Amino acid sequence: MADKLRDLSQPIDVPLLDATVAAFYGTGSKEERNAADQILRDLQNNPDMWLQVVHILQNSQNLNTKFFALQVLESVIKYRWNALPTEQRDGIKNYISDVIVQLSSNEASFRQERLYVNKLNIILVQVLKHEWPARWSSFIPDLVAAAKSSETICENCMAILKLLSEEIFDFSRGEMTQQKIKELKSSLNSEFRLIHELCLYVLSATQRPELIRATLATLHAFLSWIPVGFIFESPLLETLLKFFPMAAYRNLTLTVPHRGCCSSVW
Repeated sequence: MADKLRDLSQPIDVPLLDATVAAFYGTGSKEERNAADQILRDLQNNPDMWLQVVHILQNSQNLNTKFFALQVLESVIKYRWNALPTEQRDGIKNYISDVIVQLSSNEASFRQERLYVNKLNIILVQVLKHEWPARWSSFIPDLVAAAKSSETICENCMAILKLLSEEIFDFSRGEMTQQKIKELKSSLNSEFRLIHELCLYVLSATQRPELIRATLATLHAFLSWIPVGFIFESPLLETLLKFFPMAAYRNLTLTVPHRGCCSSVW
C-alpha cells in the first residue's frame, strides 16, 4: 500500500490516502500511526506531490486529507511559486478561486464547509502575495463585484480582505522583502476606495448578522492604516452609529473608528 501511494507517476489513490490520513489521526496502534506518519512525510517531501493536489481535493471526502493536500500546496506557493510555469500558476489560482466561489455561493455548503473555505482563503491570500498586483491587477475590482452577487459570497469576500490586510500589515515580516511589502501596501491603499464603498453598501443594505459582523471586522483590520478622511469625510460614522445600540455589534462598532483615529496614516 505504501509503495502504491508513493508512486506519483499516476493519479494518487485517494481512498487509500484517506485511509492513511485516517490511520494517522485515528485511535489505532502506535505502529499504525507511525507508519501512516512516515508515508505522509514522504509524500510531503516529494517535489511532485503538489501536482496531485487538485485530484485529491476533487475526490476526497475527508477534511483532514484535504487539509493535508492544501499544506502541500501552501508550501509550493511559499517557496517555489515563481519557478512554476505561468499556466500552472494560473491553473492553481483559477481552481482555488472557483472552489471558493462555488462553496460560498450556497448558504448550506458555506456553513457546512466553513473550515475548508477558511483554509482555501488562506491559500488564496498566499497566492496574492506573489501575483497581486503585477500579475492579477483586477483582483480587488473582481472581488468587490463578486461580493455584490450574494450575501454569503460577500461574507467570505470580507474574510479574504481581512486576511489580506493582516498578512500585509501584521504578518509579512520575514516572509517578503521590504520592497514587496511596500508594493502591496501601496496597492492596497490605492484600491481601498472600492473596499470602503463596498463596506458602506453592505452595512446600509444587509440585515444578516453574520455579514454585518464580518464587515465590521474587516473595517477594523483596514482602518488601522488608511487615511482618516475615509472615516470623517464619508457616511461611515453615521452608518456605524445605527449598530451601536445593538449589543451583538457594539464592541466591533466601537473599535472601528477608535482604531482608525488613533493610528498614524500610512
